[in-house]
Amino acid sequence: MGALSGRSAVVTGTAAGIGGSIADLLASQGASVHRIDRADVDLADAAAATRYLRDLGPLDILVHAAGGVCGQTHAPVEDVTDDEWDAVMDANLRSAFNCVRAVAPAMKERGFGRIVTISSGAGRSVSLTGIQAYTSSKAGLIGFTRQMAWELGPHGITVNCIAPGFVLSNPTTQAQWDSYGPEGQAGLVERIATRRTGEPEDIARGALFFVAPDAGWVSGQTLSIDGGHSLF
Repeated sequence: MGALSGRSAVVTGTAAGIGGSIADLLASQGASVHRIDRADVDLADAAAATRYLRDLGPLDILVHAAGGVCGQTHAPVEDVTDDEWDAVMDANLRSAFNCVRAVAPAMKERGFGRIVTISSGAGRSVSLTGIQAYTSSKAGLIGFTRQMAWELGPHGITVNCIAPGFVLSNPTTQAQWDSYGPEGQAGLVERIATRRTGEPEDIARGALFFVAPDAGWVSGQTLSIDGGHSLF
């Protein structure tokens, strides 16, 4: 019997990396885990996201790990198009709003819920890649988390956020890492207190803490899991 036995969870962004590791860890603790990736449903589409999530039945846990840079790289702000801005905002912030809005009613009815959003160190500082919409959407996700913690707390629902540091978790982050070259890679690691980059499992353990039954008095928090990078 795991700590999450009898709990129903949904984790978004599970094709690989952080989302996949979170789903695996929650399942290992006994949760019945529904995995969602963009091949399953467009979470930025409000109607589609609501229909898909509500068809899963009442959920105890939502971990929203979907998002990203949508294949974009840095461009001067004057060259960023409306479509490029909207794509990243939709992937990171609108999708979170749609998911929380879809699962909240059933959580309220049951008087229990655990919601975790995955922001980024960029949401607390600046983006290493310089993508303006990414930093803005991830900062917005932190604010959204706080507001939902305040709104949903009276219904027995906690809402917390994780701000990961640099984690080699997918082709995008691997390409970013490779682009730094040996000197840039060494410089990045030197600015991390633990002197290593993160692994998806590091973030998954933080999510497990937030969704555990014993974490019922922890809400509205943003936890930097970054090896101490945010100290500097």
